[in-house]
Amino acid sequence: MSLDWIYTAISWILLRWHALWDAIGIPDDKVLGTNWSWVLAIIFLVVTLRVILFPVFVKQIKSQRAMQALQPKIKELQNKHKGDRETLQKEMMELYKTEKANPLMGCLPMVLQIPVFIGLFHTLRHLVPGRNATLYGWTEAQFDSATNAHLFGVPLPAQFGSTPAQLASLGANGTHVKILAAVLVLIMMATTYATSRQMILKTGWAEDPQQKMIQRLMLYGIPLSLLVSGSLFPIGVIIYWVTNNLFTLSQQQWVLRKFPPPQVAGRQNPSAPVRPAAGPAKAGANGSNKNSPVQAPRTGGLFGRKAAAAAQEPEIPAVDTKALAPKPGAKPVNPKKGARPASKPKG
Repeated sequence: MSLDWIYTAISWILLRWHALWDAIGIPDDKVLGTNWSWVLAIIFLVVTLRVILFPVFVKQIKSQRAMQALQPKIKELQNKHKGDRETLQKEMMELYKTEKANPLMGCLPMVLQIPVFIGLFHTLRHLVPGRNATLYGWTEAQFDSATNAHLFGVPLPAQFGSTPAQLASLGANGTHVKILAAVLVLIMMATTYATSRQMILKTGWAEDPQQKMIQRLMLYGIPLSLLVSGSLFPIGVIIYWVTNNLFTLSQQQWVLRKFPPPQVAGRQNPSAPVRPAAGPAKAGANGSNKNSPVQAPRTGGLFGRKAAAAAQEPEIPAVDTKALAPKPGAKPVNPKKGARPASKPKG
């Protein structure tokens, strides 16, 4: 199957953005060794893609929320069919179908970006002097301009693993290319790890083994794989990847604030702050409750200590003598009647 339509579409978006920056007045001349019109064209290729994929990203978040809500049921199925993996998978597929949840939805935005990545990768590798300049809708002037585009003195089509012949055709210095490419690859790995970590910290690790495996793959596997594959990426592709990661970080932060993860029964929201458990109130040295928002006033000095001691002494209730007096007409009661007389001392 020919992928020329992908290469043509990516080229068209790049050329439209480059034409816009050129019309605004951003020149193709190097500033700080960089042709900013072409760098901005790659950056806004990411913006174009992410705007198109935003509805898919929202569906991804909703699917993850649905998977979180199903965690208690999934745990119940795992306990019920422990040791019977075939039945467990069948029951879980039925559960996903009934609840309209898709465990693979979390990878869909990344999968949809693969054709764009392939298209940009091929297009930038096509920008080599001596090739067909009018392929994929490019004019000769546009082709020559893009071929000579640089980032801090390094051609955008160059890569860490470029051969001496490729570097010579681009007029690039091999040491400069390797230094810039290595720095960009490390940034690419760090931002890729940060995007996955941000999502996992907000939503928590999945209970489903399949989902948990996907989370671990995205958190550790993909960034580590970039250490090797990144050496084959042109500088322009690495710019695209880093920009895409930064856009993803900001987009995820906004969506997770607007649609926070729900609290699953028996599991707290991982993003919620940990609060200390309520316990019995502890009294301080002066008898006041340390946990109480109202604290006893401090006292000092001799008179202050006396006042504090008087405040702590229990009050003696006043005796109503009228209530103890005998009522008129009542028979007097001898309190000594019936009591045994005290024995006289012998003597």
